[in-house]
Amino acid sequence: MQGLKDRLKRWSGSRLFWPLVGLVLVLFFNLIFVEGFFSIEMKDGHLYGRIIDIVKNAGCYMLLAIGMTLVVATGGIDISVGSMCAISGAVMAALVGGELSGIPHHSYGIAIAAALAVSVVLGLWNGFLVAKLEIQPVVATLILMVAGRGIAQLVTQGQIITVYYKPYAYLGSFTPGLILPTSIFIVAIVLTMALVAVKKTSLGLFIQSAGINRTATRYSGINVKKLIYMVYGFCGLCAGVAGLVISSMVKAADGNNAGLGYEMDAILAVALGGNSMNGGRFSIMGSIIGALIIQSITTTMYALGVSPQVLPVVKAVVVISICLIQSDDFRRVLADLFKKDGRSQHEQVAVKL
Repeated sequence: MQGLKDRLKRWSGSRLFWPLVGLVLVLFFNLIFVEGFFSIEMKDGHLYGRIIDIVKNAGCYMLLAIGMTLVVATGGIDISVGSMCAISGAVMAALVGGELSGIPHHSYGIAIAAALAVSVVLGLWNGFLVAKLEIQPVVATLILMVAGRGIAQLVTQGQIITVYYKPYAYLGSFTPGLILPTSIFIVAIVLTMALVAVKKTSLGLFIQSAGINRTATRYSGINVKKLIYMVYGFCGLCAGVAGLVISSMVKAADGNNAGLGYEMDAILAVALGGNSMNGGRFSIMGSIIGALIIQSITTTMYALGVSPQVLPVVKAVVVISICLIQSDDFRRVLADLFKKDGRSQHEQVAVKL
């Protein structure tokens, strides 16, 4: 029994333990209250089911959370990623074209490369405002958050561009020959790149150092400004990839609504993943779990027939509950309360005797 307690104590010290507990609780709720939630079936060579839908639809959140995690780890934040998603999708759709013939204006590869290049440039712009001009990250990225929708509308000329080119839809659904949705493989590639960069090189240590104490990091010989440029540029890249997936899901580019509100879910995923919003130590895998929690809650509410108008309230209550579970201070307060109650009961029994 003591060995089990020691093991649980050791596991609870892991950064991924409490995010995993939150995800397991949500899935356990579905096991009890949502019939057939875990059922999976094969159709036309592809796997379908609510679990598959959760991972597929969480792909955009996971992509944004990967980039956001590194930004937050430096002590910054990027609230413009939703607008960058809209711009990326708009550039992609504008280059591919929307003719009924299904023949693209430009090469599909060129369109993807252009959309991602624009996203990286926009990320570097945010990095320039934060690192070079030393504008507070919230204010610096708010500029692009507001202006980005206008840029996307200019690219699409205020229209919703519908694309009939078949491969365009593969990013957001299934690619022929693949059992799982394409977005899962895209997330796996970006996640692997990020993990290799922060785990197998000194980059992860530099990012943590910049988040903990930027001045000391600069005095130690690390080019903090260059580091911030790199982090915001990578966050822009992740937003660009997410924008392509979002646009592909609906086979169109909507500069006004694409990625709307996604920046808040990306930040929430980072927080649910157990990462400190003050910067420093971070866990990309924790943010991935946080994104899965958000999408699991959304899918659960829709499966239970919760109205879209009520959904944000229910979602907020569940998220707050999970955050409280993850809070060390909250658990410590509860433990102290139980201890006090136990002592008071013991004292009352002793007095009666």
